[in-house]
Amino acid sequence: MDLAQSISIIMTKNVKTIHVEESLYDAKSTMLKHQIRHLPVVNGKKLIGILSLTDIMRLSFGQVFVGEEQTDQAMMDLMTIEHVMREHPKTINVSNSIAEVADIFIKEEFHALPVVDGENLAGIITTTDMIKFFVTNY
Repeated sequence: MDLAQSISIIMTKNVKTIHVEESLYDAKSTMLKHQIRHLPVVNGKKLIGILSLTDIMRLSFGQVFVGEEQTDQAMMDLMTIEHVMREHPKTINVSNSIAEVADIFIKEEFHALPVVDGENLAGIITTTDMIKFFVTNY
C-alpha cells in the first residue's frame, strides 16, 4: 500500500457520535456498547468537540475507592458533555495522506482524529486503525 493514499481508505466512516445535549451516561453507554474510546461531539451536524472514555473515567472514583458508586453518579449528574469534552478538536481532511496522519499521531500524541470533508464529519481515524493498517500491509 502507498502511504500517499488518502486516509479515507482506512478511516471509520460509520462514526458513532454524541449530541452535546445528551448525558455523560449516554456517552459512556455508547462507548461501552460499541467498544470505542472516542466520540465526536456534534451540535446538529457540526463537530464541536471530542470526548474520550478516559475523559469520562477521570470523573470516576470507583477504581480508587470501593463502594463509591454514588459519588460517581453524583459527579456524572453534575457535569455535562460540554464540561468534559475537548472543544474545537484538531481535525484532518479526507484528502490527507496516511503518511501525514501518521506524522500527526507521532508528533502531537493524539489517539483519535475526526476526519472532515469540508464542514462535515466524514469519519474518524484512531491509532488502532493505523496500527491495523501497518500490520496488515507491511
